[in-house]
Amino acid sequence: MRLSIEQLRQRAQGAHRIWEKCLLCGRRCQTDRRQMRGACRAGGEAVVASYGPHWGEEAPLVGNGGSGTIFFSYCNLDCVFCQNFDISVEAEGETMTPARLAEVMIGLQERGCENINLVSPTHYVPTILDALVLAVEKGLTLPIVYNTGGYDSMEVLQLLDGVVDIYLPDFKFADDDLGRRYCGVPDYGTTARQAIRAMHKQVGNPVLDDRGVAQSGLLIRHLVLPGLPENSLDVIRFIVEEVAPDAWVNLMDQYRPEHRASDFPPLNRRLSGREFWEVWEKAQEIGPQLHWLQ
Repeated sequence: MRLSIEQLRQRAQGAHRIWEKCLLCGRRCQTDRRQMRGACRAGGEAVVASYGPHWGEEAPLVGNGGSGTIFFSYCNLDCVFCQNFDISVEAEGETMTPARLAEVMIGLQERGCENINLVSPTHYVPTILDALVLAVEKGLTLPIVYNTGGYDSMEVLQLLDGVVDIYLPDFKFADDDLGRRYCGVPDYGTTARQAIRAMHKQVGNPVLDDRGVAQSGLLIRHLVLPGLPENSLDVIRFIVEEVAPDAWVNLMDQYRPEHRASDFPPLNRRLSGREFWEVWEKAQEIGPQLHWLQ
């Protein structure tokens, strides 16, 4: 984090202003989130599904102590193939004040985690910034990871400039039509492309310490989906041409048909190994300088 406490307080105040007519994500629903639930189904209090050291993230985030993940409930997307629908839709979890959330962050640092990894944070940015003010005052020094579905507004990214050390967006679709069909929003591709360009402008490519643990930078995730190889290749082309030819990318192969995917072919089946490797080989041809994470 590059901001002073006073600057962080100002960012938190700014976040609350855009919460009154909510513009936190690409939906721009303009709901007064202090009084009612937004299009994300979340209200004015953060709900946390779980938290703790996590060892399943990319190696530069895990290090020796694990990534200090905080999984937030609800989501600003409505992906038919969501693999965490118990969190994003059913919203299991504990309602947390900023003070309680700050305690969780400090606790993760005391347990030896390498970072504070905010998972699906977009719709709770005001509460998160309030919590960070309190946590930094109590001695929080870990890098802040913003682990997002990529559907973030420019207003919220401007507030996070200097707050977030590591951006970890999941870039699902380059094409708006696919986002409309499978994520329930009209402009996923347009919004995510704009957001990812802004993220890279803020933090650049990853910077690692002498242990190989990321201290800052952009790491992009993309889940290869069955029957949609051109989508994956369009994602890679965008990254190479409009983000950085040597950006860090995790091309993931663990798709499984969850939630409502059975009603949406070709997402109603698993990804085959052959499909993944065909995408992988072509992606390497498009981006020979990309830093591949696996």
